[in-house]
Amino acid sequence: MIEVKRKGQERFESLLRRFNREIQQSGILTIAKKDRYFEKEPNRTMRRETATRKTVRRRIKQGY
Repeated sequence: MIEVKRKGQERFESLLRRFNREIQQSGILTIAKKDRYFEKEPNRTMRRETATRKTVRRRIKQGY
């Protein structure tokens, strides 16, 4: 867990900037973004199947 303490009479903007820099350097933000849209394996396979169906329909429509 990242903790940033205020130095003397530091302004809030600089404190926030320092906090954001610490978060980016630690890599927490990238991990959180990666885990944000987690899907189980069956959902991925179902999505692939629907994508293949759509491509087949498009090809049939275009006359391939």
